[in-house]
Amino acid sequence: MDDQGLENSAILLMSLGEEEAANVFRHLTPKEVQSLGEAITKMKSIPRERVDAVLEMFSSVAAGQSLLVEDTDEYVKAVLRRALGDEKAELLIDRIMQGGGDTAGIESLKWMDPVSVAELLRVEHPQIVAAILVHLDYDHAAEVLKLFTERQRNEVLVRIATLDGIQPSALKDLNEVMGKVLSGSDRSRKATLGGVKTAAEMINLMGNSIETVVLDYIREADNELAQKIMDNMFTFDDLVDIDDKGIQALLKEVQSESLVVALKGAAPAMREKVFKNMSTRAAETLREDLESRGPVRVSEVEAEQKELLKIVRRLADEGQIVLGGGGGDDFL
Repeated sequence: MDDQGLENSAILLMSLGEEEAANVFRHLTPKEVQSLGEAITKMKSIPRERVDAVLEMFSSVAAGQSLLVEDTDEYVKAVLRRALGDEKAELLIDRIMQGGGDTAGIESLKWMDPVSVAELLRVEHPQIVAAILVHLDYDHAAEVLKLFTERQRNEVLVRIATLDGIQPSALKDLNEVMGKVLSGSDRSRKATLGGVKTAAEMINLMGNSIETVVLDYIREADNELAQKIMDNMFTFDDLVDIDDKGIQALLKEVQSESLVVALKGAAPAMREKVFKNMSTRAAETLREDLESRGPVRVSEVEAEQKELLKIVRRLADEGQIVLGGGGGDDFL
């Protein structure tokens, strides 16, 4: 959601009143709640015309909605089984429908800040920590891992990379370890969580210095595993492999200030890729900003590059960008 859409959503929620807005919040993810909460706190005064425009927009969109399928769960299952066959469909259905009984407790961790989660997990066995972190969003898990000691972080990531699923009995064990925070279930199919790609996504978001240490540690223990992880990692300079349409979609989502800082640490080829997909005037302005900008801390550059990578992954999930994997013909 862009800044304009976020502001419109915030205005709409404030117009609904506390009780109705609270009902809406109950159906949002932690990140969505945080983003909307921050947007609402920034709005001190809103012109009546803006409020009316938002309400009219919502009314128009809502009027155009209709209930196409009565039981959406069954519809999704039927379509996937028809398209993929029973075996493949069941694996995907489990992932889509996940979030019920077997991970209800873990869902609560998504609402906790990384420091609290790290404190909660710090004394647990690396295998248990790995089994828990794979349920969190990659960036959330990465922030938690940054707070661990180097040794614990490395051991957890090795286990995440070699995790090929979580059996129901293991989820019950997590429930016993975490008490009321975690819960298990009797679901018969193991959750397809963890693995090389999951570890790669987390390492991607932890910064170059930590990335190097982790990969060196894994390489000493299992060189083949380290290579598989590296093949699945996607760095800022890998954006050069995205097609022009994808770069243009990315540039529409990025603030100019963030782009300048991110490109300060980019390879020449990456810079040229960006210039090429801008108007002549915009490219000239960006070149001037880069040349006039003084030294920027490496940590600031890495932070902005990580933010851009988050946008890239969102656009990839939405189908606006295709990320070419480093390990053959697969796609990230």
